[in-house]
Amino acid sequence: MANVEVANVGKSFAGRPVLSQLDLAIDAGELICLLGPSGCGKTTLLRIIAGFIAPDAGRVRVGGADVTDMAASARRMGMVFQAYSLFPNMTALENVRFGPRVAGVAKAEQTTRARSLLDMVGLSEHEHKYAHQLSGGQQQRVALARALAVQPQVLLLDEPLSALDAKVRVQLREEIQRIQRETGVTTILVTHDQEEALSIADRVAVMHQGRLLQVDRPAAIYREPADGFVARFIGSGAVLSGVTEGAAVRAGGRLLPASAAGAHPAGRAVDLFLRPEHVRIAPMAEAGPDAVIGEIRGTVFLGAQTRVHMVLADGASLWADLPSVQAEGLTIGVRVVARWDEAAPRVLPTTG
Repeated sequence: MANVEVANVGKSFAGRPVLSQLDLAIDAGELICLLGPSGCGKTTLLRIIAGFIAPDAGRVRVGGADVTDMAASARRMGMVFQAYSLFPNMTALENVRFGPRVAGVAKAEQTTRARSLLDMVGLSEHEHKYAHQLSGGQQQRVALARALAVQPQVLLLDEPLSALDAKVRVQLREEIQRIQRETGVTTILVTHDQEEALSIADRVAVMHQGRLLQVDRPAAIYREPADGFVARFIGSGAVLSGVTEGAAVRAGGRLLPASAAGAHPAGRAVDLFLRPEHVRIAPMAEAGPDAVIGEIRGTVFLGAQTRVHMVLADGASLWADLPSVQAEGLTIGVRVVARWDEAAPRVLPTTG
């Protein structure tokens, strides 16, 4: 296990900044996900850590040692790419043995280590199969075992599940989490899939336009987004813009309850962010003078829950997640009262 430190790293391509003075500290034995939209710089950062790309500025340290100018082959890192990249002329066992063989490990130890890792990823019975005889999920498991066979200080995963179908992705991400816990290897996973990141990471690092916006535990990222971009990017929710007025936000001519608004000066322009699971619906008969009234525009059946889309008088959208049995009687075009606990919304300074 080794900790990883990225200090003031910057990188540009053809004069276009891709990473901007980025700092990130990763604990030994931690599984951290670099999460963000395409083009945000997450894969560039991973490749700088791996040694495939040199930064224009800043340093990379592993286990306290500066590896910025060290060749990728000398960094003791294992990497799994989006493409499986298995050697087609080698069996699964030979693929996993390849790294230790190149490193000069004794042949008996190569085989012992490879078989142990194939067992760990659930492929003991497939050790003599070639890549074309394995499914996509099985090939990616072999690639993972191969990366671990060199006993890396750090394991780097560059969107390893994006080429797989949904069911296999869920199964394999659980396997990655289990194997990472068993081996204790420091792991950095790049993904644009927020569900993947939130479900397996110890911490999530949200990136946008070459910058780290927030690094925190998955629950904190979801419940307490640091800014409007993180709030919009992680999960679902409504953003209602207005100005603070005591423990509320005035938007669209009405006061929206939000106790967090009290932490901002009166009259401050803010975005009120509200998750659909926090919104409840009541009939118009229960409308009071300050009621938030919306017209139902659509419903999406999600199994046990149904997501209800409402539009407020000023045109703003609001969503509510209701038990499906409760949502069955709702009709498009009906006006309802939307309610939530005043502590539920996140209130963030508006970004424009």
